[in-house]
Parts: sequence; C-alpha cells; structure tokens
Amino acid sequence: MDPKHTESSLTESRLTARIDRFTGRAATYDRYRLRYPAATVLDRLKAWCGLQPEWAVADIGAGTGMLSEVFLANGNPLLAIEPNPEMRAICEQLSSRWPLLQVCNGTAEQTGLAAGSVAVVAAGRAFHWFDIPRALLEFQRILQPGGWLVLVSYGRAKDDSPQSMAFEDLLITHGTDYAYIRAGYRVHENLDQVFSADHHSEKISGQQVLDWDSLLGQTQSLSVIPKPEHPGYPAFEQQLRSFFRTYAVDGLLTVPTSCWIDAGRITTS
Repeated sequence: MDPKHTESSLTESRLTARIDRFTGRAATYDRYRLRYPAATVLDRLKAWCGLQPEWAVADIGAGTGMLSEVFLANGNPLLAIEPNPEMRAICEQLSSRWPLLQVCNGTAEQTGLAAGSVAVVAAGRAFHWFDIPRALLEFQRILQPGGWLVLVSYGRAKDDSPQSMAFEDLLITHGTDYAYIRAGYRVHENLDQVFSADHHSEKISGQQVLDWDSLLGQTQSLSVIPKPEHPGYPAFEQQLRSFFRTYAVDGLLTVPTSCWIDAGRITTS
C-alpha cells in the first residue's frame, strides 16, 4: 500500500454513504460500544513514542469521542474530526468536561486542519472506513516532522469457536452488506504496509460480560445491522435471541475481546 498513491480506492458516492452509515445509531453506539482501555493505551504510547501532554493530537473519525477521551485524560490538546452530524453532536457534549477538546467537521481524506499542525494523528475503530491511500497523504500533510500515527481498535475477538462462528453467521445472514465490508475489519492485521518506520504493535486479549440488553444494543450499533424499522429486523432479533439463549449462562454472555494498539511513522513526502 503506497501512501503516495493518489488514485482513490473509493468512489465519492461510497465516501458519502460511509459517512451516513451511523446516522440513527449514534446514541446506541455511544451507550453500548466498548470504551478503550485508557491506561493501557497511554502506557504503550508513552513507552513507544514518548507521548507528552503538550503534544497536539488529531483524532480522525472520532465518532462520539471515545478515543479522544483517552488523550484528553493525558492532558493533550485534541482535535476531533468527525463527518457524521449525529456522532459529532455527541462528541461536542464532551467539551464541558474537556476544555482542550475542539470538534471539527471533516473526513480522513480532507480533515480541514493546517499543515504540520499536530504531533499525533490517531484513529480508532473508524480506520477501516477510510480511503487509506488518500487518508495517508492527508495525515502526512497535517503531521509535524517526526510525528506519529496511532491506530487503536477494540471489539469482539474473532476465532473459530462455536460462539464466535455463530455470531459471524448472524452477521452474514442479516447484515445488510456484511460480506462487502468484512475484509475491511482485518486491516489491523496488515499494517506493515501503512507504517514506514518505528512500527510498534500489540494485541491484547480480554473479555466482556453482556446481559441481553447490552448484547442487543452493542449489536444494533453495528452499521451492517438492520434498524428496527427495517423489514429484516424481526428475523435478526429472533436469531440474536436464539444466540443469547444458547451461549449465555445465568443471563450473562461472556464475549472474548481483542484490543489492537499500533504506533509508528509514515513516509513523509
């Protein structure tokens, strides 16, 4: 993956559709998605990059601000770039607690930030939605010399266990376009092509415990799941309930998780 490659891998219409995927899901996303393990992420970045509180950070595809809060807790000035109006509105509510937060309308490919304005470009679960060649060019532009790219992802672990495979089958069966986007979810497994130097990487395994409401909310927050008004929603919920009854114990479902943390430098032009 050559960051100097300027031809878009996504059409403009697909880029626009990407922005709209979480419309109507922002509140559910903010309530039910896993929060990043802040202490672990900051420990790694301080060790790998020498992260300092005075470094300006741009969180690209910031969503409702979950990764932004990790850096804000460290004292970093934070520019949250988010194109979806509903997600951005929730992120803006964090300003009352975090005065160093500035929320901006922009995309990974066109952030609207000044050249050389940040020491760190960070991206969380949104990274797989980016037009990566174009985004890397934009990251190069806004990063200061010697700046760092930080990628963090946190969610359900995917393996060949019966539980994991059953949930994957649910997404394949009822996801509106899951087959199309599934490959993008694996981008964190192939990052050597993104980083040109000083690449540090760690995958941390864990677990979460969900009751029915939490499982339903977290699954509904996925952009591929039909919304309640969709004609395919009843069948989806029926299969999810069956999945929960099969694998939950005493009303609680244990779900293995994976957190990927990557940091490094990208080629500067």
